[in-house]
Amino acid sequence: MLPAALVHAAEEQPNVLLPADYDIVWSLVSIGVVALVLLKYVLPVFTRILDERTEKIEGGLKAGENARAEAEALRADIDRELTQARVEAARVREQAQEDAKVIAAEVKAKGQAEAERIIEGATRQIEAERQQASATLRNDIGSLATTLAERIVGESLADEQRRQRVIDRFLDELDAQTDRVPGGEKVAGVTEA
Repeated sequence: MLPAALVHAAEEQPNVLLPADYDIVWSLVSIGVVALVLLKYVLPVFTRILDERTEKIEGGLKAGENARAEAEALRADIDRELTQARVEAARVREQAQEDAKVIAAEVKAKGQAEAERIIEGATRQIEAERQQASATLRNDIGSLATTLAERIVGESLADEQRRQRVIDRFLDELDAQTDRVPGGEKVAGVTEA
């Protein structure tokens, strides 16, 4: 009889795997309350945190794009300024070369003028010294000629006018002889007074 009683008991009790109706109701109420608390208090906090993170990430991306755009603009400005600086440097270099040429020409002209002035001064000094040497030589030759003439003639040329005539005649004859030198050249310092 035991087995018939078990079968009868099994038929009276519903499925063991299914909970009772009151357990299902209370479980649904508990889940609803927990879901309501999660939806009302926890989900908005998570949503706000996620929105803040999204905004921070998007802000960072926009800031990165802005920084990249600014860097590109700065690089373009720097390249443009560098190009302008190179052009300006080339212009300054060319101007300096032109200025150097002008200064060199001025210095050369001043040097040439100074050289001409020095040459002219030296020429005048040489001419003055040549004339002085010619006069001294003429006097010395005249004295020697007078002394020689006194010795040859045997009379004194104490008279200054006579003496000067003898000297002038001797120098004229000497000039005439130097004019007849082969090549027709005159001896410098002797033939010109």
